[in-house]
Order: sequence, then C-alpha cells, then structure tokens
Amino acid sequence: MKASNNSVAVVAIGAALFASATAHAQTLEMTSVYPGTFPIIGEIGQEIGKRMELISGGELSLNFNEPGALVPAPEAWDAVSTGAVDAAWYSPGFAQGIIPSAAMFTSVPFGPEAPEYLAWYYHGGGQEIWDEISAGHNIKPILCSTIPPEASGWFREPIETLDDLKGKKMRFFGLGARVMEKLGVSAQTLPVGDTVPALELGTIDAAEISMPALDLALGMNNYAGHYYFPGWHQQTSLFSLLINLDVWNDLGERNQAIVNEVCRSAVAESIAWGEAIQFDALAQLQEQGVTLHTWSPEILEAMQTAWLEVVDELTEDADFARTWASYTEFRDNYEIWRELGYLR
Repeated sequence: MKASNNSVAVVAIGAALFASATAHAQTLEMTSVYPGTFPIIGEIGQEIGKRMELISGGELSLNFNEPGALVPAPEAWDAVSTGAVDAAWYSPGFAQGIIPSAAMFTSVPFGPEAPEYLAWYYHGGGQEIWDEISAGHNIKPILCSTIPPEASGWFREPIETLDDLKGKKMRFFGLGARVMEKLGVSAQTLPVGDTVPALELGTIDAAEISMPALDLALGMNNYAGHYYFPGWHQQTSLFSLLINLDVWNDLGERNQAIVNEVCRSAVAESIAWGEAIQFDALAQLQEQGVTLHTWSPEILEAMQTAWLEVVDELTEDADFARTWASYTEFRDNYEIWRELGYLR
C-alpha cells in the first residue's frame, strides 16, 4: 500500500524534530562539594539532574560528579567561573574568602528560619543582588536546596563558660567562624570530608558540621560526646547550583526554566525532608551516649555581640554592605508580621 503524501509529511516532520532535539541536546558536567551519600544535600544534588533529564525529554542532562572527581572541592567556584567545569553543587559560603558577601547567601548568624530567609531571597531583593555579584565572576547561581537549623558544635568536654572555648582548634563554617575567632577559638574552614579525620587524629579539638541527621551519618559521636544547640550560626542553610554564565546563556529559555523549576521544587522538598528526619537522629545519638546541651544565655549573648562586631568589619566591603542593608531592611519590615502572624 502506498503511503499518502500527508503520512510522508508527518514522518518527515517528526524525523526533523527528533534530529533537531538531538542536535541541541545539552549535557552539563557538575562537580560537587558534597558526597552523594550525604542525607538531603548529597542526595538532592544527585536527583536534580535526573529530574531535569526526565522533564526535558532527554534534551538537558546534568551529570553529578563526586567531590574531587573533576576538581578538588575547594576549587569548585573558580572551576565554574573559568568554565573548567559547567556547574557545581555548592554552598556559597565556601566562596567567602573570594567574596565576603557570599556567605550571606548560605546562612547568617542569628538569622531567620527558612520561610523568612526565602522570602528575602526570592522576593526581597536577595536573588537580584547575588545574581549581580556572581555575574562578575561569570557564574549564574540558582538556589536549589535548604536544610533546617544545624547544631553548633561537637566537643569532647562540656563548655560551661566562654573561657572553656578559648584556645580550642575548631572546624567552623561560614560567617560563624569569624564569630568564634572573636571568642578566642582558632576556627578552621575544613571541607566536610577532612573534618572527621582531623577530629579523630586530634588536629582539631571540636567541630561543627551540619544537622543531626548528617552528623549521625558521619559518625561524629565517635570522636566527641557533647553536642551543642541551637545552631545560632546557621538557623537555615541554603545550597546552590552554580552554572557557568556562558553555559547558562546557551541553555535557552526552555531549559533555563526547567532548571529553575526543578530547583524550586527541590527547595520545598528539602525543607520538609530536613524537618522530618532530625528527631530520629537525635534519639539515636542519645542512645549511643551523646549528651545534648543548649548554650547558656550568657554565652549566646556574647556570640551575638561578637557577630555584630564582625558585621561592622565586613560592611567595609561594598557588596557585603549592600547585601546586609537589603537583608536587615527586609527583616525589620517583616518583624510586624512575624510577631502578629505566628505563635511563639
């Protein structure tokens, strides 16, 4: 039976569309600063690429590479900036040594819970500021995950006064490290993978890593038995997908939209997931002999005072100053809603 002209045309158009899609398929190689086995922050890093490929019908792929497979974790920001890698699964706080304001887009000491933080980021000017700063480094950042409050430290013995902190060598991340230094701590920003061996070998005396579920998975309780709360330094932690700006611009509007929507979905999922797994982790840690502590009001007050001193120093940087101004103005305006709208 002879095919009709219409049938031939349909087949030809379909073949042309398939060939066009195949020709424009884009595969991005992504380095990660977090192992894929880490609860939430590693697992979502692996998952987002699969979702992008599914939604795009195979036109967009994002390959997750473990830390060090493409570049060493501390070099991820520069690697994306130069185009040595297409993308990175990242915490902006790791770029603090290059960009003083970067840590404001991961966590802020004595900062807000997730809804308020996200409100500032998405609708209060935070994203626009961070986009502009990152563009100067040829990077497009996309907020792509968040976790609940972290613990604020593992110690081998109880910390009862500020003097007990002085002289300790401690792994600490982000802006909180500057605060701890004000209190006499020798703060070191080690990669997560180097922290447990450092604590085990005694090259550091104490460490903060993350939320209880991740600290449990890492076995932090094998090397220190006193676990301190609240996580004043990271009440909320934001994680980002970094994409080389030239690569981002080449994605096209549709694939850019896919990336944005997958990441917004991951933000919502990570909030719920993070809140759901902490109490079981805390119960297991207690069963294994860990003592849970809360900081005294006096120590927390000293930490907050030290934080404001750090802010005064950092606002000498113009980008930090405008980020801080935007953030504090939003929080000041938000306060009436926080006080009236929520039970306390």
